[in-house]
Amino acid sequence: MAVFKVTKDNFAEVRASEKPVLLDFYADWCGPCRMVSPLVDEIAEEHSEYTVGKINVDEQMELAAAFGVSSIPMLVVMKDGKVTAHAVGARPKSAILDMLMG
Repeated sequence: MAVFKVTKDNFAEVRASEKPVLLDFYADWCGPCRMVSPLVDEIAEEHSEYTVGKINVDEQMELAAAFGVSSIPMLVVMKDGKVTAHAVGARPKSAILDMLMG
């Protein structure tokens, strides 16, 4: 399953997902974001039981503000439309998967 590019226009679709959702808040200029991005891509490819989306904070400022993003990368896990976990900063793949399973 491919990574979903999340925007304010399709966010309702993401929120309504029946699967747990992993959101990666990032920016193209952010070094740690570039370290996390391939891990998020791998999780999307290997785990079809999750919906995985990326949100460019420079393009989607309203969503970044709605989630209180103050530092990136920020990873958010949502279940049933509610935030169940979040982490700021680069994380290893195992820690990201732990967030999803928790």
